[in-house]
Amino acid sequence: MTYENVLFEKKNSIAYVTINRPKVLNALNMATMEELRAAFTDAKNDPNIRVAILAGSGEKAFIAGADIGELAKQDAVSGKEYTHRGQSVLDLIENLGKPVIACINGFALGGGCEIAMACTMRLASDNAKLGQPEVKLGIIPGYGGTQRLPRLVGKGRAMQLILSGEMITAQEAHRMGLVNEVTPLAELIPRAEAIAQKIIANSPLAVQYSMEAVNRGFNMPLSDALYLEAVLFSVACSSEDKKEGTTAFLEKRAPQFKGK
Repeated sequence: MTYENVLFEKKNSIAYVTINRPKVLNALNMATMEELRAAFTDAKNDPNIRVAILAGSGEKAFIAGADIGELAKQDAVSGKEYTHRGQSVLDLIENLGKPVIACINGFALGGGCEIAMACTMRLASDNAKLGQPEVKLGIIPGYGGTQRLPRLVGKGRAMQLILSGEMITAQEAHRMGLVNEVTPLAELIPRAEAIAQKIIANSPLAVQYSMEAVNRGFNMPLSDALYLEAVLFSVACSSEDKKEGTTAFLEKRAPQFKGK
């Protein structure tokens, strides 16, 4: 695929996906969303890719929100299709089977905050600003903000952010659990790469099953979630990776996982 709005690179088992519309603060239009779909589908299907890092170009914004010109044209019928298409891209990111690390540089507003929340983990630069300002435009979050935000920070904090439309700092986002870490801007990608390398050293299957257990089990009753965990644990026990991991531990050597 030819990418016009996204930079896509693979290196050292990492897929780098960078939204490249700095003149509009990396605002999301549907063309960009479809390029994100293509990039993450490629990363999902490439067995050599173990982790993805998502960022925005420039120093001002991760994603400043939706393309307002495109959004203004939506009516009841097209708006429903608009949200469903966007939600499906975020669902792909959330359930990629491989960790996706969001590197939030600058503004992450509206759809930008929603995409970050769909990622496996979120790192923010110390100048980052996050928020869900949709109510200021007469609409509500449409890419999962009303659902993922309360699951991450709690209902009360989510209500305050969504209903006020206010922006919060990276430090406040970290305090409430919306982002995992805050780093200086220059260290944002290197820190993500360091985390990625730790993940890459582990069993691909164990990473995948762990993510599935958390994502699928999160909204289940505890008894059902524990059953899911037990099923995935038993599947992992039958893998070559489990045999290699336990053997390597007993032989006091580094494991050589193959994802089988």
